[in-house]
Amino acid sequence: MSAISERRERERAQRHRLIVATARELAETEGWEAVTTRRLADRVEYSQPVLYSHFDGKDAIVAAVALDGFTELATHLSRARQAAPDPGRSLRAVCHAYLDFATERPALYDAMFVLPTELRFASAETPPPLRACFDEFVSCFDPADERRELSAEVLWSALHGITVLSRSGRVPAGGQEERLDFLVARFGTAEDGAAGLGS
Repeated sequence: MSAISERRERERAQRHRLIVATARELAETEGWEAVTTRRLADRVEYSQPVLYSHFDGKDAIVAAVALDGFTELATHLSRARQAAPDPGRSLRAVCHAYLDFATERPALYDAMFVLPTELRFASAETPPPLRACFDEFVSCFDPADERRELSAEVLWSALHGITVLSRSGRVPAGGQEERLDFLVARFGTAEDGAAGLGS
């Protein structure tokens, strides 16, 4: 690759990152309905055709933001799990970290789990950051448990339900710790420090 080609690739990568970061910032301050290609083009000071040379449309931009979110979430969950060395505590730590992440980053969470994207879970096309998040849940369960991936899937589903219902006010925010205690107690086979390979 020539020096000119390398420079163009670097510039393209920088534009890509700028568009994604700007979309996320706009969503966090004004909501995803405010994120349009026109507004993004104005914010990043590129024309809409340049924007479309990077992304097919808003759904593709949301997916790119979501991928960044999954990378962040995987790191967040991993730190929580590794910081809970006592037996039986890693699962609660990971669950707590998940709920905190969702509460602190609502627009990002929506990109990851609520808004339509082409991202696929539990398939050969699942991107590594999504698998890494799932692996953190799986890693809280005994490797000898043949159903540990199912347990991780159901647990994740419950946490998502708690997140959405709490945010919408369908369940009172004050009961969060009690709900978390109840949920973790139902998955009593969690073992700390078990290294899982994930899905």
